[in-house]
Formats: sequence, C-alpha cells, structure tokens
Amino acid sequence: MNVTFKAAVAALVLTVAFARSVAAGPLEDALDAAQRGDYATAIRLWRPLADKGEADAQYNLGVMYDKGQGVTRDYVVAVSWFRKAADQGFAAAQLSLGVMYENGLGVAQHFMTAVSWYRRAADQGNTAAQLNLGIMYDNGWGVAQNYVIAHMWFSLAAAMGDRDAARSQDVAAAKMTPAQLAEAQRLAREWEPKSTPS
Repeated sequence: MNVTFKAAVAALVLTVAFARSVAAGPLEDALDAAQRGDYATAIRLWRPLADKGEADAQYNLGVMYDKGQGVTRDYVVAVSWFRKAADQGFAAAQLSLGVMYENGLGVAQHFMTAVSWYRRAADQGNTAAQLNLGIMYDNGWGVAQNYVIAHMWFSLAAAMGDRDAARSQDVAAAKMTPAQLAEAQRLAREWEPKSTPS
C-alpha cells in the first residue's frame, strides 16, 4: 500500500472521528473539546461513556489512542476500543479496525480480517470502506483478485463523491472486458446498504 493512500486513510479516519454529529450532552461536549484540541477534557468525558458501552465514545477513544491525542499513542488500546464499537455495528469503527488489520497496527497484519471489517462497514454504505474494499479486491489482498467486484465497490464510493474511488474505478475498468464491466455496473446498480453507517 502506498504512503499517499495510508495518509489519506489516516486523514479520513480522523475526519470521520471529529465530524460526526452526536446527541447533546457529554458526547457533544467531548467532541467540542476534541475539536478545540482539549484532548484531556474529551477523554475525561468519553471514557465513562465508553466504559458503559457507548459505541460513539468507544470509537472516539480509539481515535485518540490511534493518533496519540491526549494520550500516548497505543495501537493495541486503539484496536481494543475500535473493536468494542465495531462489534456493536458502528461502521466508522469497523473501517478503522480494517485499517488497523490491513497495516498491522496494534494487531498482526491480516488482510482477510481487514476485508471482513471493511465489508461490514461497506455494507452499511461507508464510502471509505467501499474504497478500501475495492482496493483489496483489485490487488487480491485477503481475497481472490476480482476486478468486477473491485469496480463495483469503487463505483459505489465514486457515486458518493470519492475522487480516489473514481480514479480507481477507471483503472479497474481498463483491465476488464466489456462483459465484466457490464456485470460490475449491474452489481453496483442493484446494491443496497444493509443499514445506515455510524
């Protein structure tokens, strides 16, 4: 995986972490604190909520440990918080967990596990997960290489405005026969999210 893509994924994960809209109260106060760079306050507000099982708080604590914001960077702890939120169906945490497995951060690198987490988030309509899943299929990382499926995921992410996905879609299309391209386009048209991403 190239450095530019890793940087883009890291920036996207951070953007998703702090751009989420949350309910009024401690979650919102923590988000506001994090956006101001007051990470100590954000962590102090998120931790009790995360300990009680609040997926949004668990995810955001994972981001803090992943980025080393207000705490010492610790990928193992980040993975632990991401997993707690991901197991509750929180798409952004599923994406983050996929990134951790793909890159071997806090866990042993394991492409098949990364694909599994990307798919869970992508099935909810998470655009970044769709792009990442397309990349996995395009390269045959953790799955059998399949340009049709790669193109389908790229198409879905591109339809949501992801420029990297649009470029990847064009690159995949150049490797495909007209019949494969038609099949990928049909699959993209028929695809429906399983639920709304968190």
